[in-house]
Amino acid sequence: MEKKKLLNRIHRIMGQVAAIEKALDQEAECSDILHNISACRGAMDALMAEVIEGHIRYHILGEEGRVTDEQARAADDLVSALRSYLR
Repeated sequence: MEKKKLLNRIHRIMGQVAAIEKALDQEAECSDILHNISACRGAMDALMAEVIEGHIRYHILGEEGRVTDEQARAADDLVSALRSYLR
């Protein structure tokens, strides 16, 4: 399920990059190109946040039965901080 979700994000990002390329090729207004770049950057940041969260939850914390409440809270805090930073 996670893999499909991440791949869908990648496909949307690829579409955004293609839109940037098309805008540049057609010599679109700079403001339009900058908006497209900004949207693509936001999508990449969101993808990075998803991958980092998955890494923390599955590779650092490991099995759920062995995670303490304190570790789970710390992981949630870290993920929240990363998401805020990447916005």
